[in-house]
Amino acid sequence: MAFVDLELNGLVGVITINRPEALNALNSIVLSELDQVLDQVDFEAIRCLVITGAGEKAFVAGADVAEMANMDEARAREFGEIGNALFRKIESFQLPVIAAINGYALGGGNELALSCDIRICSENAIFGQPEAGLGITPGFGGTQRLARLIGSISKAKEILYTCRNIKAEEAREIGLVSAVYPSERLMEEALKIANRIASQAPIAIRNIKKAANDGLDLPIDEAIQLEVDLFSACFTTEDQKEGMQAFLEKRKEKVFKNR
Repeated sequence: MAFVDLELNGLVGVITINRPEALNALNSIVLSELDQVLDQVDFEAIRCLVITGAGEKAFVAGADVAEMANMDEARAREFGEIGNALFRKIESFQLPVIAAINGYALGGGNELALSCDIRICSENAIFGQPEAGLGITPGFGGTQRLARLIGSISKAKEILYTCRNIKAEEAREIGLVSAVYPSERLMEEALKIANRIASQAPIAIRNIKKAANDGLDLPIDEAIQLEVDLFSACFTTEDQKEGMQAFLEKRKEKVFKNR
């Protein structure tokens, strides 16, 4: 791959957007390569993903304005649909995905972060949706996920309408990220969370993600029934037997086999 790397760190896969000369901006090639990398993930070898950006300045500074500048309506629609399909794929991916945001996360970069399960950032991280200042709307889910995530349509519209940047501490305060770390500790902390997730029963984690994601769009009674269905399905797995037997035996060591 030219711009997207996947490295293994134990049971954790680290995906790096590697286009630092353009602040890791998302062009068509980057979107395609990220999609291909997700398709290559081995669910037996990897139990959690971390997405980050190369260099010290940017996670992803946005979609590539140089590519978008000359698009007509049909090409812009295609570009938006490609980006949205990819970010929906990340949002519904079988494995938990952590965004380790190491700098600018603007426009499409913020939208990429919004599609991840957990977001942590460095102290120099900057978030925002600057699209209206470019004469366009967010095109990769920003108008939809931001309000859902932070729980305030008023605050989300303020951010979207004003195009103002959000610094790391404010991002934490409004719930855009769950933690802020010094730059030199960001990946260490991301891997600490990822490895803790990877040590749990993989099928249970997948079911939790599905219940949490899908349940939000359902009436409460249907959401609870979905949870019960996924809860009971765990009792067909070897991992459930191993986890509970270890508990009963007061055994800290557990071997979850993803079965």
